[in-house]
Amino acid sequence: MNKTVETFDPKQTTTLETPAKTLAAEAKASDGTIQGNRIGFVSLGCPKNLVDSERILTQLRIDGYEVTNSYDNADLVIVNTCGFIDAAVEESLDAVREALEENGKVIVTGCLGAKENQIREVHPDVLEITGPHSYEAVLNHVHKYVPKPEHNPFTSLIPQTGVKLTPKHYAYLKISEGCDNRCTFCIIPALRGDLDSRGVGSVLDEAKRLVESGVQEILVVSQDTSAYGKDKDGRTDFWNGMPVKQDITSLARQLGKMGAWVRLHYVYPYPWVDDLIPLMAEGLILPYLDLPLQHASPRVLKMMKRPGRVDRQLDAIKKWREICPDLVIRSTFIVGFPGETEEDFEMLLDFLREARLDRVGCFKYSEVDGAVANTLAELISEEVKEDRYERFMAVQAEISAERLARLVGRELDILIDDVDEEGAIGRSYADAPEIDGMVFINGETELTPGDMVRARIVASDEHDLWAELVALED
Repeated sequence: MNKTVETFDPKQTTTLETPAKTLAAEAKASDGTIQGNRIGFVSLGCPKNLVDSERILTQLRIDGYEVTNSYDNADLVIVNTCGFIDAAVEESLDAVREALEENGKVIVTGCLGAKENQIREVHPDVLEITGPHSYEAVLNHVHKYVPKPEHNPFTSLIPQTGVKLTPKHYAYLKISEGCDNRCTFCIIPALRGDLDSRGVGSVLDEAKRLVESGVQEILVVSQDTSAYGKDKDGRTDFWNGMPVKQDITSLARQLGKMGAWVRLHYVYPYPWVDDLIPLMAEGLILPYLDLPLQHASPRVLKMMKRPGRVDRQLDAIKKWREICPDLVIRSTFIVGFPGETEEDFEMLLDFLREARLDRVGCFKYSEVDGAVANTLAELISEEVKEDRYERFMAVQAEISAERLARLVGRELDILIDDVDEEGAIGRSYADAPEIDGMVFINGETELTPGDMVRARIVASDEHDLWAELVALED
């Protein structure tokens, strides 16, 4: 928009910058001649929220609306919010405030929309409020305030993939909604409900359309990816006339046959995650595992209602790396959980040193409104949380630098995301967009986003890699 909403540091959260960049580019390309049916859109939160935004935007385009990147030109503004932690709630409320000040006609949707009273208390002038994945309700509200334009097939053509807020060469594929876990620090089930898996045929159809449109990397997301299909009671679905089991391993195997990178996010550490590792070793899906472990102290994990056998997790990581030596493991942890002692925290640091995880994010515990964890034990002071956060990141920085240094001298496929006057910026199999590191190929200004190139890694630091193109033999 004319005034952008300040986002989180992408090294620490999954809040995305891509939607703002994409909409800005679209606005710049517009000649500004269409009037009366313009919808402004602000998308906040995680990749799962981004997919919700894409679905709403797709239907808006199908209905004939134009999406604009200017508050001044918009007839209505939709703000898709995040409500997971206090900082995200504050960011969302600030975005709503800005939209009201700059435009005045605002519809709120997304996770924070599930707390209508909280929004109304701060912003009573919001027109309508809906919760997450309420696509039809959002469109009905839009129709109410900005009448649906007359359909023009010459200006309303929509690509078969729908509207995407990511670059053309990668896309998020959401395979389910909700979650059956009841982690005490999380309110996602209250916001998005229990696990509701999409049919595997529908998921594979969407993936095929994405690949056929030029997508080279599919990022599989959900609240609990490894639980996919557990709500289907073992029922088999069909795709391309063949039966396909509705579980994450079967889905991953089919996705891996489509010729694109397949990257798995939010993989809860269930025992059957073991079945995914051979697919990575075979090259069917990327050897990359986003495994949110949250802590390593059995006492804290019990309070969190998370799996508590750290020794088993260490054994699993060792076994996975034996099967797939190239495996990259990303995880997230919480420091300063209510009742966390110095001994608990030291156990977490010991786990980091032994597990040698490749990519790690750390969050200071946030008192999310409605989370059970707030009442379990004495809250940790902000000073202690900050101290533990800094010590945690210092330990992990050394580990990350060591893990990345192992790649120096190797040749890797690099997917190019951006090109500027200094060269190309891409990612290897070890890097998810906007949350992991980057690969810099200095001087290569003739490449374009979406190119897949072969490069030799020549240098590394705590987060990123530097590479040189490898000349291909005739």
